[in-house]
Amino acid sequence: MIVVGLTGSIGMGKSATAAMFREEGCPVLDADAGVHALYAPGGAAVAPLEAAFPGVVKNGAVDRATLSERVIGDHAAMDRLNGIVHPLLRASRNAFFERARAEGAKIVVLDVPLLFETGGERNVDAVVVVSAPADVQRERVLAREGMSAVKLDGILARQTPDADKRARADFVVDTSRGFDSARAQVKDIVAALQARAEAAQ
Repeated sequence: MIVVGLTGSIGMGKSATAAMFREEGCPVLDADAGVHALYAPGGAAVAPLEAAFPGVVKNGAVDRATLSERVIGDHAAMDRLNGIVHPLLRASRNAFFERARAEGAKIVVLDVPLLFETGGERNVDAVVVVSAPADVQRERVLAREGMSAVKLDGILARQTPDADKRARADFVVDTSRGFDSARAQVKDIVAALQARAEAAQ
């Protein structure tokens, strides 16, 4: 089973591209959705995070803004947070892999926004970067409600530059030419990965 890391900066079209991999029959694990599930009411991280950081749970869910205020700039607190959340995420990822194997999946996709920033590329067999020209990216992001140029620049400052991501990728999906073009690129990537999987058997 080939494990693909799917990543891309804000506004590049990563979520739409992940959906295209699903359409091609590849199970996709959304890292952000996994964290949201852990933090939601009844989530496995709610009780341990409230115990470690009293006051971060509101209405039965972890308030991400409050939690961020408690850990940003505090290495010990960040280590404590990671020590709680990472094992839970690892368990859900392992369950995802088991389900995919049971279903006979040849390719699985891990949708990880900060793949390079966290060193996650070392844990996958291939990296797909979703990209678009900077002007297209800015136009898309600034059209979002509540987004500003200052906010966008702050987000981009924390992410690996797009050019670096593309240079380190095994495959690049350019989303600037529309959905049909992106879908064709995804089909080609899946075909190439399937050929690689067959050659390895």
